[in-house]
Amino acid sequence: MAHDSRPLERIEKNAGLLGIVILVLVSFGGLAEITPLFVNAHTVAPAPGLRPYDALRLAGRDVYVREACYQCHSQMIRKLRFETQRYGQPTDASEVVYDRPFQWGSKRTGPDLARVGGKYSDAWHRLHLISPRKLVPESNMPGYPWLERRQLDYADVMARMRVLRRLGDPYTDADIAAAYEAVRNKTELDALVAYLQGLGVPARQAQ
Repeated sequence: MAHDSRPLERIEKNAGLLGIVILVLVSFGGLAEITPLFVNAHTVAPAPGLRPYDALRLAGRDVYVREACYQCHSQMIRKLRFETQRYGQPTDASEVVYDRPFQWGSKRTGPDLARVGGKYSDAWHRLHLISPRKLVPESNMPGYPWLERRQLDYADVMARMRVLRRLGDPYTDADIAAAYEAVRNKTELDALVAYLQGLGVPARQAQ
């Protein structure tokens, strides 16, 4: 029995119809690839020992995002030998379940920061953030001296923690109440240093 090729010929000869068919097929293919990834992204369990950011580190993360540090520093170590030799074990999605938005990225004007926690002292970070070239003469990183003069707003931090709890972060009432003492008399520089000092620490402790 001969196959009727007339429907295919009509599609091939009609540019508009061909475009619609291609669009439909590409849409189905895209959904088949994206849907499992979307579902998996919402089922990733936190890495062992990982907790939501405490009040001071949460404030520091907000400073990090506000000052656009992600434009020069990634927080994503890929599974490539030259990366793991320099920065440490590859980054896993389970490490960033409490990041909104996550800071992975691929732009590296400066080094990756995924495992920077504990690599340097608090004093080193403070000086590096205020005047980078005093520690790294060839650095093209700008200084952020104003962070040392800006006080944190505990009410703002507590409000952020309440919102994150609604989104699923396991903050308790005690955690939120403790934010007052945690950020009282602290500066944005204190918060940013605390944030940097915690990056990658749970992953190393779990090894």
